[in-house]
Amino acid sequence: MNSDHPDSVEAARSGAQPSDSMVRQVAVMSGQDTKALILAVALQRFSAHGYDGTSLNDIADEVGIRRPSLLHHFPSKDALYRAVVLEAFASWFTLIEQANLNGQQGWDQVEQVLRLAFQYFEEQPAFVRLARREALDGGPVLFQELGTELQPLFDHAVAFLESEMEAGRLRRYDARQLVFTAYGAVLSYLSDAMFVRTLSGDDPMDPATLTARRQHVLDLLRNALVP
Repeated sequence: MNSDHPDSVEAARSGAQPSDSMVRQVAVMSGQDTKALILAVALQRFSAHGYDGTSLNDIADEVGIRRPSLLHHFPSKDALYRAVVLEAFASWFTLIEQANLNGQQGWDQVEQVLRLAFQYFEEQPAFVRLARREALDGGPVLFQELGTELQPLFDHAVAFLESEMEAGRLRRYDARQLVFTAYGAVLSYLSDAMFVRTLSGDDPMDPATLTARRQHVLDLLRNALVP
C-alpha cells in the first residue's frame, strides 16, 4: 500500500475496506505516475533513436507495462511523440518567460537568458538531442505545434533586441540573425558534443570544459554587443 496515501494505509491497518474515493485516488495517482514514466522513457528513446527507430513495444517493456496499457495513455506512437516533444519544450518556454519578467535591460538581460539556456541545455541532454532531431528531420511537431509556441518567444526576443539597440544600450545588428547566432552558439555545441570531442580531444561535457565554453560565448557576444 502506498505510504503517500495515509487514509488508505490506516484503513488497511484497521482491517476496514478502503472507500471508493480512496481507491479512485490511488488509481489516479498510479495512472499519473505511469504516464510520467512513459514520457520519461519515450524522451530517452526518441532522442537516442529518432521516431522511426523507436517502437512502442520497447518503451512499454522498459516502463514495465504491456503495450495496451501504454496505448491507454497515448493512443498512438504519433500521439506519444507529440506529447514528448511538447512537454520537453514546455519547461524551456516557462524558463524564458520567467526571465523576461525581470525587467533587466541591455546586456544584463541578454546574459541572463544565455546563462539560463546553457544551464538548461547542459542539464537536459535528451532534450538537446530531441530538438536537434526534430529540426533535422523537419517533423510535423516542429512545423505545427512548436512553430506556434516558438513564434511569440522569437518575436519577443527580436523586439527586445531592436528596442535596446534603438536606445543605444546594445550595438546595432540584425536582431533576427543575432537570435539565430546565439541559439546556435549554445545548442550546436551541446548537440554535436561527440564531434567536438573528436576534434578537440577533450570531453566537451566535462564541467570545466563547459564553463570555459560558456564563458567564451558570453565574452564573445558581450564584446560584440556592449557599446
